[in-house]
Amino acid sequence: MYATHHHHDNLKILKQDLNILHPPPHEFGHAEEKVEVSKDPSVRDVLKYGNPGPIADALVRKGYVAAYDRRLRHPAWTAEHLTAASIARAPTTDLSGPVDRGKSKFIEDEDLPIPFRARLKDYFKSGYDRGHMVPAADAKSSQEAMDETFLLSNIAPQVGDGFNRHYWAYLEDWCRRLTGNFADVYVFTVPLYLPRLGTDGKWRVTHEVIGSPPNVSVPTHFAKVVLTSRPSSPSTPDVLELSAGAFVLPNAAIPDTAPMESFMMPIEAVEHAAGIQLFSKAVKAAAKPICATTKCELIIRKFDDAQKKPNLRRAVSA
Repeated sequence: MYATHHHHDNLKILKQDLNILHPPPHEFGHAEEKVEVSKDPSVRDVLKYGNPGPIADALVRKGYVAAYDRRLRHPAWTAEHLTAASIARAPTTDLSGPVDRGKSKFIEDEDLPIPFRARLKDYFKSGYDRGHMVPAADAKSSQEAMDETFLLSNIAPQVGDGFNRHYWAYLEDWCRRLTGNFADVYVFTVPLYLPRLGTDGKWRVTHEVIGSPPNVSVPTHFAKVVLTSRPSSPSTPDVLELSAGAFVLPNAAIPDTAPMESFMMPIEAVEHAAGIQLFSKAVKAAAKPICATTKCELIIRKFDDAQKKPNLRRAVSA
């Protein structure tokens, strides 16, 4: 199932969809403000036989951490810490050989309760790719780390041609290449469900659900949010320069020529849409715009079927 919208239509729709995503005038509640439900006698009495949730399963893996959304059957968000060392392929130390994506297989996550799992059969003939939220290429430290990126709890339905296999993959590569300019790179991937204005003037969120019976929701958009750090100068290695940026892409085919910066959005817009807080107000205020401290430029990798040789060219941001 592939989108056929032209680039300009996609950008127009994206802008329209995000126009209402203004952050609230106050910060989200801090941890110390949260009420511990178990210590409230009246709540304990009402929920004597169980707390219905909602529950976001915390997933701690070798190469990432994530929160899994039981209702949507895909991650609510994933988080990674990338460095030049972490994305380097691990040396072969045993008879199993080097870390190899070909050895990894998509599998259902048995750590999750059966009623809330995404199933392999949900994606079968769905028209969508099994899109990694944490890319396999980010997890080369060990075969186990790479295998964990193939758990369906790290997967969401993505349009294949023009998105998961192309523009989205270029963006993932750009995130890895940031490790060449920054000591630490933190990457958050967030599936989104954004409203669209109807012809009747009302806003609605409409999305597909795949599987038979319907089980896994298809996000309308995906966000990549990055936070980077490096020493501000050689003489002050302990004083860090922070940079940050958020990019929101529609789950649709995107032309290779689309400027990367055309998808840039305020981090607060992503937080407001997803109902999460990625960074504190102080961190966001201290961080420079990522495209001011490094090139927001994608490398387009195309392979000729006959010669199997990469044809590298760049999509330069406006």
